Amino acid sequence: MAKSKKKSKNQTQNVAAQEKKPTGTISTVSKPSVFKFSPIYDLLHYFEKAQDQWEARYVLVMTAILYRAAVGLGGYSGEGVAPMFGDFEAQRHWMELTIHLPISQWYFFDLQYWGLDYPPLTAFHSYICGQIGNFINPEWFALNASRGIENSHIKNFMRYLSLVSELFLYIPAVLAIANLLGKKFKLNRMDQIVIACLIINQPHLILIDHGHFQYNSVMLGFFVYSVIELIKGRLTLASIWFVCCINFKQMGLYYSTFIFVFILSQLKSFQQLVSVGFTVLLTQFVILIPFLQSPSNLLQILIRVFPFNRGLFEDKVANFWCTSNVIVKYREIIDMQQLSKLSLITTILSILPMNIILFMKLRKTKNFIPGLIYGFIGNSFSFYLFSYQVHEKSILIPLVPSVLLIFVDAELIDIIQWINNVGTFSLYPLLKKDELVLQYVIGIFIINWLIGSRLLLKSRSIMWNMIIKGCYLAMATYHVIDFWFEPPSRYPDLWVILNCAISFAGFALFWLWVNIRIWKLKVE
Repeated sequence: MAKSKKKSKNQTQNVAAQEKKPTGTISTVSKPSVFKFSPIYDLLHYFEKAQDQWEARYVLVMTAILYRAAVGLGGYSGEGVAPMFGDFEAQRHWMELTIHLPISQWYFFDLQYWGLDYPPLTAFHSYICGQIGNFINPEWFALNASRGIENSHIKNFMRYLSLVSELFLYIPAVLAIANLLGKKFKLNRMDQIVIACLIINQPHLILIDHGHFQYNSVMLGFFVYSVIELIKGRLTLASIWFVCCINFKQMGLYYSTFIFVFILSQLKSFQQLVSVGFTVLLTQFVILIPFLQSPSNLLQILIRVFPFNRGLFEDKVANFWCTSNVIVKYREIIDMQQLSKLSLITTILSILPMNIILFMKLRKTKNFIPGLIYGFIGNSFSFYLFSYQVHEKSILIPLVPSVLLIFVDAELIDIIQWINNVGTFSLYPLLKKDELVLQYVIGIFIINWLIGSRLLLKSRSIMWNMIIKGCYLAMATYHVIDFWFEPPSRYPDLWVILNCAISFAGFALFWLWVNIRIWKLKVE
């Protein structure tokens, strides 16, 4: 009896001790899975046991490689289209010029033929890849003589480079943030793997990097690692990753305003401010050291990376300017310089309210992760919708933080996947030009089948049901029209403009929803 009382007393003390645990401690109690009845859960539940979960990650990575390799069997940008070809040739040409020319000529060489117009880390990446390729076969990168080379060997080599680049940075970053946010939001290990699988297999990035051909995954990998360090509170390391992000592709600047606001909201002392500022300047200085031989090099990099003389938008893109240009012919009523100022003012006005709200709220809360994710989504969408010189491929920038929102609230999976579907749809005219329609259709099918109609089309408010289902109906109708009918000869870009209009409507509605969510964020 005495032993029983003693045991009872000890149990009471243990419960009391558990109740007194600090609020910052991560609970071991996991939330029930939102994905329990989805096809992706059925596929992966065999690895539910803890000792089998490394196998799930192995299968996930190997499947990702196979998927990307299959997409790479299709066409690519500018294939067989002489004399300029396309992005595939641009990337190859940059490898060619960086390995043969002194660094002082990199940003000056033959600007009429795919002159280098990305930041220094892209140039260094091209140099390393070019040296590897030149070692294997010098003919692939012979200066000037190799222009337009399209044999199967160079195609394989370039596809491998894209695969390795993503495997080196982006995929490990996604797996790392899945583990980190999974613990923060008390998701079970199975859900962490499921969400990582959904992020890694979103078709938009795969189709652009491994179909059309680019290296966006490197920039996005740097960004995700920056977010990881922000979540951990390591602001200086986050700054290093982010400086690398914008020095690989200037599109990373879509995130820049908010990362500045977020870091400012988290600073506890002037010493921290100095530390972060010094880290940013030092990292940028180190990257630019090889170009410091002449001030003209630095000026030329700026001119090439920020080409304000190219126009308000490039080709047809689903942002505000291109869509409204159907009605208001901006170039006929406003000169180029005024247009750049107008887009700058519009972009500032679109990001200012959300950043003021987020700054005030993030300073008062320890639960900053939802605000962090929403901030990156809102700001990057603002830049995509309203800024100057936007490419259709720039939609990849806001879509990455959008899928990270699944960790914050998996119940939003239908809205999150809807906007990712709209993002992939917006790339269709580009992918059609590259003869990647089959890859586009299969990619869209796979990701939506993995989630399942039960989650994709779940019942919400009347407004959201109308938005999501109406948008899917509009996209399906567009594809029927595009498949069966040729555009009128008088308006050859009519179907492309229709695609832009549908996509812009989806992006604008999602951007407004994000702004409302930011306004309603609770400070805890």
